Amino acid sequence: MFNVKYTYKGCNLRLVVFAFLGLVMFSSCKNDVLPKPQSYLRLDYPMAEYVHFENQCPFVFDMNAKAIVKGEKDCGFTIAYPKMKATIYLTYKPVNNNLNKLLRDAQKLTFEHVIKADDILEQPYLNPEKKVYGMFYQVDGNAATNSQFYVTDSTRHFLTGSVYFYAKPNFDSIMPAASYIKNDMQHLMETLEWK
Repeated sequence: MFNVKYTYKGCNLRLVVFAFLGLVMFSSCKNDVLPKPQSYLRLDYPMAEYVHFENQCPFVFDMNAKAIVKGEKDCGFTIAYPKMKATIYLTYKPVNNNLNKLLRDAQKLTFEHVIKADDILEQPYLNPEKKVYGMFYQVDGNAATNSQFYVTDSTRHFLTGSVYFYAKPNFDSIMPAASYIKNDMQHLMETLEWK
């Protein structure tokens, strides 16, 4: 048998090749396989532009120009957001010595969501100049509605509003849209005037 040594400038070539192959084999092996985390669609909405809304009802307000008013009947109607698959439901009731009952009903509607809600934040609203008094509710968690409000002048008018999404309640996934519409509802309350 021949005994041949491969050398290159004084180095044993076999040793260099084995060292290189060993380095490649050990560096290419990774035991940590991590699954990709679940992702959610990022929703960015344009800056809201508001327009004045007025009809035969005894109140006026500003609303988002991208929203669509539907189903006007007895001064109760909906404001639809088709791209967000959401609707604000507005209900008007005249006050006829029944203000306490109307207030109880509005509060009961909000607190029926306490089972699924993580928290319900109440924000009182007072505008003595326009005689608009009310309460805004922000419902956190997987409740059917994320925002509700009522406003009244305490003597003649009472208006309630709530937003509903046409999707299974999952607050994390609808949070950007819920936040956007919540701002619109607050703007509606702040610009509301009685005729």
